[in-house]
Amino acid sequence: MLPSGRVLFGQMDEVVFGKPAAEAIVAQVDRLGKTRVFLMVSNSLNRKTDEIDKIRRALGRRCAGTFDQMPAHTPRAAVIEATEAARAAQADLIVTIGGGSITDGGKAVQMCLANDIRSPEAIDKLRPVRGANGAVGPPPMNPPTVRQISVPTTLSAGDFSALAGVTDERTKVKELLRHPRIMPSAVVLDPAITLHTPEWLSRLGFVRWIIASKASARMKRMSSGTRRR
Repeated sequence: MLPSGRVLFGQMDEVVFGKPAAEAIVAQVDRLGKTRVFLMVSNSLNRKTDEIDKIRRALGRRCAGTFDQMPAHTPRAAVIEATEAARAAQADLIVTIGGGSITDGGKAVQMCLANDIRSPEAIDKLRPVRGANGAVGPPPMNPPTVRQISVPTTLSAGDFSALAGVTDERTKVKELLRHPRIMPSAVVLDPAITLHTPEWLSRLGFVRWIIASKASARMKRMSSGTRRR
């Protein structure tokens, strides 16, 4: 008997490939009709290459600001710093360019902006809760209205999920925040912008992707009652 199941599509509009990142980002901004674009980007891409400058030049006056200080594992304090910068810039769209920590940071900033979160401790309000049916989901909250375009430079694949891993510095634990609306509205895949990613980081991302894929396949087999032969 074939296993059965359901596929629930998230709130992503499209995945774009075959165009330079700057060109594709401008097309997305045009499509969404946004005028205050806030860039959350890799520090090394911003300071050691011209990739982010290309995007800023392409956006022109629509580039409202740039944040390039997101550390690994997306600590809460950095999320709040980015949120305040986006708030001050009156951002109406977030564009993340970098690895998984930056992508998750953008998702968390969406939630903080929508729910007036202004301190690391206040992120406690965004922790998932368990419903009456036992399922874990987002707490009662305002859905994000400032959406995200993601340009990944590693193989984290976090761009395709409605989860954000954020580290609580008090406990040193990375917690998963979630809301269907934090999935990026579009993902731009540009191999050229990944050429600056260190080879060791690309290899690590690939290994993590394989591990995650195998774990996901195993969980599916267990849930369907099938075994690998």
